Amino acid sequence: TILDVSNLYKKTCCITHTTTRYLLRMKRLNSQLQEDGAPMELILLLRTILAGCKEISFRVSQGALAGVLGSTLSENVQGETQKKLDVISNQILKDILSESGYVKAISSEEEDDVVPCNPNGNYLVSFDPLDGSSNTDINSLIGTIFSITHAPQWMDSDDPSAFLQPGTQIVAAGYVLYGPSAMLALTTGRGTHLYTLDKTHGGFLLTTPNVKVPVQTAEYSINASNQRHWEAPVQAYINDLLAGTEGPREKDYNMRWVAAMVGDIHRVLSRGGIFMYPYDKRDPSKAGKLRLLYEANPMAFLVEQAGGLANTGTGRIMEVMPTEIHQRVPVLIGSKEEVETCLSYYK
Repeated sequence: TILDVSNLYKKTCCITHTTTRYLLRMKRLNSQLQEDGAPMELILLLRTILAGCKEISFRVSQGALAGVLGSTLSENVQGETQKKLDVISNQILKDILSESGYVKAISSEEEDDVVPCNPNGNYLVSFDPLDGSSNTDINSLIGTIFSITHAPQWMDSDDPSAFLQPGTQIVAAGYVLYGPSAMLALTTGRGTHLYTLDKTHGGFLLTTPNVKVPVQTAEYSINASNQRHWEAPVQAYINDLLAGTEGPREKDYNMRWVAAMVGDIHRVLSRGGIFMYPYDKRDPSKAGKLRLLYEANPMAFLVEQAGGLANTGTGRIMEVMPTEIHQRVPVLIGSKEEVETCLSYYK
């Protein structure tokens, strides 16, 4: 028994040593971005955003020890009660981007209006500082979502109309998932790559290059409690999934729901699936729950670059022309064949 334990220890040490050497050889963020042809100013801006995300990751990991859990007494522009970490995360990103010099203005899910930064900055940044913040009190998955576009030279730094660009104009998008490990999903238009934060030296190391979303899936993600409010095509589609092998789809499906888009999309990127937040008939003035600039567009860019599809039910998400910075849209994102099948119900 002692010999077996000793051998196991030696094997474990060998595996750990090999893994360490492998990780040390892995490409870091800069080298991959340079290979993708990203300009240096964009690389520096992305590093700035990630510096803010590392600070948020630390605050999240402290949780109740730092007194950052729970809600504030205020609401954001959407009328949602803000969590303490919402406010903290928003302030961290707002401060670091304002000081960077690369950004002309930012728009945030937690801000009523556009926040002016450097009048000479070349980029606009939109972000959801803490997606899924309702999960903070139960220590579940949350994350930061962001997208970057060029700043029109004609714009004033406080002009919201400059942000009203379709998703096809995004030059970089990503999210940082604060889970058991902090992970970055990033695209600059040349594939989607996954990085893991190595806390021993503070950098993001490339762990899964050129992610590919499986074309087929047997997994779906939707908030089933809203079923009675969905449009008829979505109700019919979900009913057929629930029918399993006895239904028209002739296979069993599993449902997963994280209650944070960043967690559900990470699962789609990792092993396929379809994530849905469809049009809800309760409030005709709101086309959906998810915000176009802060959630739908960056996630659509990431999934499309990984071979998946992203649609509203009536058209490609990234081709939607925004009419205001807090606009909402329905969302159907995931494995190509499953999204196409879902869209066929609309026809």
